[in-house]
Amino acid sequence: MEQRPPIIINRLDAERLQRLIDNATDKEQAVAELLEEELMRGEVIDPELIPDNVVSMNSQIRFTDLTRGRQMIRTLVYPHAMDSVEDAISVMAPIGAGLIGLKVGDVIHWPIPNNATVQLRVDAILWQPEREKQFHR
Repeated sequence: MEQRPPIIINRLDAERLQRLIDNATDKEQAVAELLEEELMRGEVIDPELIPDNVVSMNSQIRFTDLTRGRQMIRTLVYPHAMDSVEDAISVMAPIGAGLIGLKVGDVIHWPIPNNATVQLRVDAILWQPEREKQFHR
């Protein structure tokens, strides 16, 4: 597998994500393991220090699936928020887990089910809680 770009994760997000990982169902286990790898390799910092070009939880991002040639706008959410956010993608979904902590311009090769991979590129962060001073959402 190709080297993944460095990532930065909000400390509060990291704590919440770890709880999700610890409580993952059998169906979520593969994504939970990938997410835990990301948490382990990521730089975890206080919410107030998150740069405004980094994908954090509840960020609305424009990204491109370079494998399929599709650009999308999605808000990265926790599973419980899927029904309340119109353009939601769960951090426990294969592609959602690959986006956390990336910076605008980063490209990541990310595994998805059926032994496939996708190449994702973060094009823009349209809204980010930390940029709006919402540090404890």
